[in-house]
Order: sequence, then C-alpha cells, then structure tokens
Amino acid sequence: MNYHGTTIIGIVRDGKAVIAGDGQVTLGEMVIKGNARKVRYLADESVLAGFAGAAADGLALLSRFESKLSEHNDLIRSAVELAKEWRTDKALRRLEAELAVLDNEKALLLTGAGDVLEPENGIVAIGSGSGYAISAAKAFLMQDNKMPIEKIARQSLEIASQICIYTNSNITLLELND
Repeated sequence: MNYHGTTIIGIVRDGKAVIAGDGQVTLGEMVIKGNARKVRYLADESVLAGFAGAAADGLALLSRFESKLSEHNDLIRSAVELAKEWRTDKALRRLEAELAVLDNEKALLLTGAGDVLEPENGIVAIGSGSGYAISAAKAFLMQDNKMPIEKIARQSLEIASQICIYTNSNITLLELND
C-alpha cells in the first residue's frame, strides 16, 4: 500500500512512547487542509494511534481498534483481532488506510492485508513519507542514543516534510509516560 497525504511516526523506548503526525490532507495533487489531526489517544490515554490513508477509513479503523481494546485490554491481541476482521470482512477489506498503534512497551503497524508488524527497534512509520521519517529517526538514534524521543519524532517528521510533497510541517505530537 502506498497512501499519499500523510506521514505518521511512532517511537517506543525506555517505557515511554510518542506518536507524531503531520497535518496535510491532499486530494489528488491539491492540498485541501494543512492542520488535520491524524494521531489520537485511545483507551483512556494509555494507547497512541495514528492513521494514514483515506480519512474516513482511518477514523473507522481507529474506532474499531478502540472497541477491540475495550474488549481485550491488550494491545497485541486487539491488533490481531482487528487485523483478522479487517482481512475477512468484505466491507472492511475495502478500507484504504494503515494504522500505527503504540503503548509504553510496543509499537505496531496494522494493514488491511492482515499484517500486524512489530518493528524490532521500536520505531513505526506509515504514510507517504514514512521511509524518510523512519530513516531520519534511525539516524538520530545512531548519532545520539540519549536524544529524547519527542525530539526525534518531531525532527524526523520535519525532515520528511522537506522531501515528501504529501507531508507538511504542521506536526501534532502525543506522548505516553511510564
């Protein structure tokens, strides 16, 4: 999947999690909005989530994921249950979005293909500028392992916004503390 119109990055390290997303919404090659919020707190602010892709589809998936969280009270199990439903339900299969979800211990990427991926380095990125953002985050971590993850997420998105035409520098950043 290659969704245009956003970049989301999430980082989990040392019992802390952050997620950041840009605010740009595009329709074709035209910028429609520059200050959208594509990252959210879920489950009484114990989980961070963001979406890339069609806004209505992303919001529908976030709502379903939050229902799974209330039902199972476990990030991985909720992600797996949503991925199974997403892959098998005819209506859900048509949704064009990806989700990044994090708690203080794990970062996960969910796709409509039934993928639930947990990156080994605690960094997850989705959207059209995800490759740029994740590369920047890895570079920052290699340079300075003590750099605060909020700063890494923000600067990584700023770099992505300078390269990806579907990403802007109007950044929303949310964090969870241990």
